[in-house]
Amino acid sequence: MRIAIQKNSKILALFAIACTAVVGLVNELTKEHILRQQQQHLLSILHSIIAPERLDNDLANDCLLVTDPLLGSTEAQTVYLARFNGQPIAAAIGTTAPDGYNGNIELIVAVNTDGSVSGVRQLKHNETPGLGDKIEIRKSDWITSFNGKQLRDEKDSRWGVTKDSGMFDQFTGATITPRAVVKAVKQTVIYFNQHQ
Repeated sequence: MRIAIQKNSKILALFAIACTAVVGLVNELTKEHILRQQQQHLLSILHSIIAPERLDNDLANDCLLVTDPLLGSTEAQTVYLARFNGQPIAAAIGTTAPDGYNGNIELIVAVNTDGSVSGVRQLKHNETPGLGDKIEIRKSDWITSFNGKQLRDEKDSRWGVTKDSGMFDQFTGATITPRAVVKAVKQTVIYFNQHQ
């Protein structure tokens, strides 16, 4: 009986080693492909908020890391710089809405050099399906309501949801999510205006 247990243990250990080796090999073989796919996805998001014909630089690689409480997190956020003929035309700034209904909402906000919003997209969230997830462009065009908007000043009361006398609609049954996104976008524009 003891010999059978030892034999089965050795077989199980060899099987575990073989499976680990296969998983490691697959990971190694697909790492670059996954990285390319992630880069393409990022570029597609960036080009959806800053039109590619407006710039002539490598937007995904012309970036820097910044940390500021206005961007909703103590972690460094990435700023992608769009340039044409070497002159800046816009910046796409990673930001966090920390007060979403179900936690952080990760966004990327593109701001033109004149301070107008070029576009906004959500990158990651845990909002309630069918309610708060309307911040996703594939579910609703609500996120495009920021396009072309500017701040008059840092206390611009128009930057709120209509329930708070602002200019941005909220969703039926979900005010917390749009309120958090509007606040995060406003703070990002304030950050841009302060640090242009």
